[in-house]
Amino acid sequence: MRCCSAWELGTLDLISEGRLVVQPTVSWSRDEYDALGVPFGRRGRLLDEHLRVWAKAWGPSPISHDSEHYPFRDVHFEPKAFRPEGPRLGFGGQRLHGPVLRRLVDHGHGFHPLGRPTPEDLRTLKEAMAAAGRDVVDLEMIGGTTAVFPDDHSPADLGAALASIPEQLEQGFTTFCVKPNQFIDDPDGVGAFCREVMRRVDGLAPR
Repeated sequence: MRCCSAWELGTLDLISEGRLVVQPTVSWSRDEYDALGVPFGRRGRLLDEHLRVWAKAWGPSPISHDSEHYPFRDVHFEPKAFRPEGPRLGFGGQRLHGPVLRRLVDHGHGFHPLGRPTPEDLRTLKEAMAAAGRDVVDLEMIGGTTAVFPDDHSPADLGAALASIPEQLEQGFTTFCVKPNQFIDDPDGVGAFCREVMRRVDGLAPR
């Protein structure tokens, strides 16, 4: 999620009673930034500033912020999010490099990597959280599935996609994202599909 305001996110979090989960990202698409006239090379710095402003906005009012991009003073911000610290924020990417690690430690409630983190990645995350006075067990560990399509017209095989779940469970992942549209073509079948996923995952979980 790259363009939502603190007001939009806070409002959604409030009406959902804290169930909103947001994964802020800088995006890989230069065309998106060009279309908005935003320098692609500044996207990381802009995101970091968004995160600092969001944290202030969801806290006590009035708020002020001094910066190159978003300076303001004595703003009263309502409505607040459901929790004082705001919606749940997850971070991830292809690699657990410096900026992603910093955002996780400073703002993260969940770790959602793209792909499989290495044991060294997980150790680095644990050490960085501890150095900041946080415990890595407080992060929701969000895994996922990789869909492999046999051709340009057929859905991916669910069983093959779920095969990595036991390994991810051993790594400490407890939540998993599955995209129904990668495995079924019928939107009316989403409910049955989700029940089938739960049945299969329950069979994969260690006893």
